[in-house]
Amino acid sequence: MKISFLIITWNGIELLKGCLATLSSYLGRNDVEVIIVDNGSQDGTVEYLKAEHPNVKLIELSTNKGVAVARNKALKVAKGDYLFIIDNDLLLNDEAVEGMLQYMDGHPDVGLCGCKLLDINGYVQPSAKQYPGLTYKLKNLFFSGQYNYSYDLLSAKEPLEPVYLIGACQLVRRKAFMMVGYLDEHIFYGPEDADFCIRMKEERWRVVYLPQYQMVHYCQRVTNRRFFSLLGFRHIKGLLYFYWKHKKLIG
Repeated sequence: MKISFLIITWNGIELLKGCLATLSSYLGRNDVEVIIVDNGSQDGTVEYLKAEHPNVKLIELSTNKGVAVARNKALKVAKGDYLFIIDNDLLLNDEAVEGMLQYMDGHPDVGLCGCKLLDINGYVQPSAKQYPGLTYKLKNLFFSGQYNYSYDLLSAKEPLEPVYLIGACQLVRRKAFMMVGYLDEHIFYGPEDADFCIRMKEERWRVVYLPQYQMVHYCQRVTNRRFFSLLGFRHIKGLLYFYWKHKKLIG
């Protein structure tokens, strides 16, 4: 199996439909599998997938278990040499997918890569990031209407190696994953992606951002909009655990 596309979804049926439409050229290929974990959706997602995409491997969770748990469910059954972790609000294109695969094939020391992500207005998203320290997170909270770039992503032409790439688009080498292990399930929603990339580097695998390839990402930023919600509380709890785990508060 060449590649496993791993998608988690929660009450996002319309976004998921768009994502799957951009995967049409891969659906049904013998060397490709698509695994979707539904995190307890109540919007008809499961029924839609069973009716319209019976060849997709569907894992149903009774309630929302969070990002790490859901992605780990997919990782446990995935068979691909490459594990492509994507959000349900990502619109892929074949050129970017194939380009990323070729880059990984040609750079065996790279454990994880991602590409340039654009929002629906065509603006570059800050998907390559530095350590999510307290100062950085506060900037995101109080300036949530603006993108806060850690690197010069607007003019980047050559691959760069950030601290981490967001979990919306992570192409992972199976060999690296087998060394790094699963996502940390103590983190419900963010920064499980930062923790995963940091552990990847600790195992001496490179994490690379490829600006020459691009995809569209709707980028919902739910914790910024719902900071004082249950999800916001879980995000803060995950951050505190992350700081304790890595013994580092400021990036």
